[in-house]
Amino acid sequence: MRLTILGGGGFRVPLVYQALLDDHGKGRVTHVVLHDLDPARIEAIRRVLAEQAMGVPDAPEVSVTTDLDEAVTGAQFVFSAVRVGGLEGRVVDERVALEEGVVGQETVGAGGIAYGLRTLPVALDLARRIAALAPEAWVINFTNPAGLVTEAMSAYLGDRVIGICDSPVGLGRRVAGALGVDPATVWLDYAGLNHLGWLRGVRVDGHDLLPGLLRDDGALTSFEEGRLFGAEWLRTIGCIPNEYLHYYYFTREAVAAARAASRTRGALLIEQQSRFYSHTGGSALSAWDSTRLERETTYMAENREAAGAGDRTSRDLESGGYEQVALALMRAIALDERATLILNVRGRGAIDGLGPDAVVEVPCFVDANGARPLSVDPLPGHALGLVASVKAVEQAVIEAAETGSRAAALRAFATHPLVDSVGVARRLLEHYERELPQLGYLRGRSQKTDAR
Repeated sequence: MRLTILGGGGFRVPLVYQALLDDHGKGRVTHVVLHDLDPARIEAIRRVLAEQAMGVPDAPEVSVTTDLDEAVTGAQFVFSAVRVGGLEGRVVDERVALEEGVVGQETVGAGGIAYGLRTLPVALDLARRIAALAPEAWVINFTNPAGLVTEAMSAYLGDRVIGICDSPVGLGRRVAGALGVDPATVWLDYAGLNHLGWLRGVRVDGHDLLPGLLRDDGALTSFEEGRLFGAEWLRTIGCIPNEYLHYYYFTREAVAAARAASRTRGALLIEQQSRFYSHTGGSALSAWDSTRLERETTYMAENREAAGAGDRTSRDLESGGYEQVALALMRAIALDERATLILNVRGRGAIDGLGPDAVVEVPCFVDANGARPLSVDPLPGHALGLVASVKAVEQAVIEAAETGSRAAALRAFATHPLVDSVGVARRLLEHYERELPQLGYLRGRSQKTDAR
């Protein structure tokens, strides 16, 4: 089986390859094609993969290319993990938002909108090309903002594009650990959008263990989300939110912590990863692994500081995230190994009030026919309202990318729950347009804006 990775020079590619190395079952991936536009980055990752494969006699073959048509043609699965504008673009996303006093995280609020606006034209081109060259391929999307990008690509790929994220599976694993149960035995009642979801139930043999967890302060604050949100707030809402809900529930604290930090998350990652990508002597795998650990240790550091949550524990740092979801998804489809996974798919009414083609993040049944969303309990009122609001923003971003409408882009900024003024939204859009050349496709700029 052949897997093509778009964004093959990306830092987290070795996680995917390690999952493939650990898989020795029938029908496994035997050939991995890395595609990237940056030959130096792709060569750095190829060296890491070569070290990972040492001593593994049946290691999947790895080839590299900068030619998209060559990469896609003949692929059974295409893993999309591209970053348009690189980490330098992320720095702009974060800085511009923080200068206006609003959240600038790369997938949340103003920063997420800017990231989506520059990413979607590329993602749409990729979807059209895959549909033409590999119409039978399944596309696994990890390009952020994952739900937004998956929904846009589904216009050309239909149900053959499926979005994945490691946040829900990580949350489920940590909650299972706090409960002292095997994660493989747990049913997670989880629903929402990507980076905007809630865990409402944790069932083992039909019994919901979440109410007991919410009553136990010690167990509840033994894992990352419990410390981040606090036991009192989790009991107040009666569920456990995805970690990214911290930006919504504690907006002022999150913005203040980010503005007080010496540098943004994107700037920190540039510093961390530049050391790896410029590494020339010694073990490439060791250099990558030490950088990965540093990356994971500093993840959401400002939010943890704002919440007084302390450092991440060894349990929080455990691997087994999106690469395991991707492997399970591929095996379920290719080999009809039926599985239930939390994925980003077209909802078909899974969440009340959203259209059938709106991509949501819910448990799905997966087999050779693809992924189908399962029925979930209704979201509580405040959560449903937030989901509906953010979905409208996502669809405005898609409209802007498909039509070039600057008005749609402005509407996305102005109606996002984390942007508190139309005036702020106008300034955000104007500033992003000045600093991000990828937004040059937007039309309908006013004379006042054009004159600047």
